Amino acid sequence: MTTPDPQKRWLVDQLPVELYASNEELGQAAANKAQQILRETIDKKGFANLILATGNSQLTFLKALRSLGDVDWQKVRIFHMDEYIGINPSHPASFPLFLENHFLQFTNPGHFHPIPSEPSDVESACKAYEALLRQHPADLVAMGWGENGHIAFNDPPDAHFEDLHWVKVVDLAEESQRQQVGEGHFTSLDEVPKQAITLTIPALLSPVHILCIVPEARKASAVKACLSEPVDESRPGSILRTVSHATLLLDQDSASLL
Repeated sequence: MTTPDPQKRWLVDQLPVELYASNEELGQAAANKAQQILRETIDKKGFANLILATGNSQLTFLKALRSLGDVDWQKVRIFHMDEYIGINPSHPASFPLFLENHFLQFTNPGHFHPIPSEPSDVESACKAYEALLRQHPADLVAMGWGENGHIAFNDPPDAHFEDLHWVKVVDLAEESQRQQVGEGHFTSLDEVPKQAITLTIPALLSPVHILCIVPEARKASAVKACLSEPVDESRPGSILRTVSHATLLLDQDSASLL
């Protein structure tokens, strides 16, 4: 499928930014970029390692990517970014279940590594997932920004650019909990788990390629802050302005405050 052309391209520090007319065009453009990266990586190495984000803002991208041909998904190993602690794996808000419903069942990748939601030893589970990530270095991460500018569940003030770990337990900020209710994953704030396991910012910056996919008007304030205010841990997404291997894709709604 033809890749939609961005309406505008510009740099914010080291970060290339591309603006698309709609969420649909953004998702298709991101999917085409991901397809090319995965195909070239498989051609070069024989396999590819991919980290995916979850959440409603990623749906257009995931649907577009799963519909593209010419990716040998049996040669792709998939990780994801975070999971609630204590949530039943069959709960509709479970992130591995989200990926199963919206992506994995359509692509049947060679390997998928779900972050456990009910581990008997949480610290050991974090160490085990970090070991897998280091054993299989990621070629591509497709991430988003939360409504407070978070990456995965690295919420301010617990987001650390120089975190010593790649996977850790975090307390969820109330704004992140409210976002989950707003997206329809829970019916009330009381239902949202208070903690999660998340990949840290150093882990998410480690892949060879970073696609940051940020559509929708509800992300506009975070986009403005991350791009126009100083790079700071209070705006976790702003860290992408300091690296040369990332691309940020916006639609008209998410860019409306720029």
